[in-house]
Amino acid sequence: MSILRGANPPKLAILDWMMPGLDGVEVCRRLRKSQKEDYVYIIVLTSRNNADDILECMVAGADDYITKPFKTGELKARIFAANRIVDLHEKFIQAQNQLKQQATHDFLTGLWNRSGILNILHKELSRAQRDNTSVTVMIGDLDNFKAVNDSFGHKAGDIVLKEVARRMTTALRPYDGYGRYGGEEFLVVVPCCDITFAEEVAQRIRRAICKGPVIYDEHEITITMSLGATAVLGASPEDSDLIIRAADAALYVAKESGRNRVQVVDAPALTGSSA
Repeated sequence: MSILRGANPPKLAILDWMMPGLDGVEVCRRLRKSQKEDYVYIIVLTSRNNADDILECMVAGADDYITKPFKTGELKARIFAANRIVDLHEKFIQAQNQLKQQATHDFLTGLWNRSGILNILHKELSRAQRDNTSVTVMIGDLDNFKAVNDSFGHKAGDIVLKEVARRMTTALRPYDGYGRYGGEEFLVVVPCCDITFAEEVAQRIRRAICKGPVIYDEHEITITMSLGATAVLGASPEDSDLIIRAADAALYVAKESGRNRVQVVDAPALTGSSA
């Protein structure tokens, strides 16, 4: 039973109905009750052959049922069919995961897309409200990005965006949330980070972005990012729009102050928070 419930269970199991300890039907029942993503195709062997026994076995979770005595060719045929079904299941899971990835991630940068990063923000605000902790929210915008597209073409712009995503990854923790919010804008969600450290994190991102030019077709493209940030304590998901607007207003100040800058503002007046 421990093998079937393990981290890498077999895709196909052949069980006898009568076994020491747990019988095959009880193994099916317990496995189906606890199993999540890793599906094990189960064939049960038994000398029982009446309709009630077959029904009990299938209801318990068996996928196929072979009565004894059986011919070797019959078992091989059932195994062949089982492998085909297992392969189809694997392809279905892969397709499902690909669709999920496409629905939540930006196709160009591989970061969370707009809906994905907003979902992260809502989750972190829910956690912060429950634990009464702080969350820092930032909006970063590439400076003069239109000039990159105008001067070098949209392919160069795509390469710049990919490199920005890579550099952001080096500046943030694995459990921080960051995604492409739209165009050349990025939304960053930093849990357990109050206003004291918000600027430090934002400056780390800014420095990572401007640390060197992006090379495209023998051209050196200088890139910088301006960031606006705010930090909220015990806020709720209902406050997400207000928080984003505050970070966006701070970004506007950073742009007006000369670009390649960080501007941090105090938390906005929240409506959904219990604080």
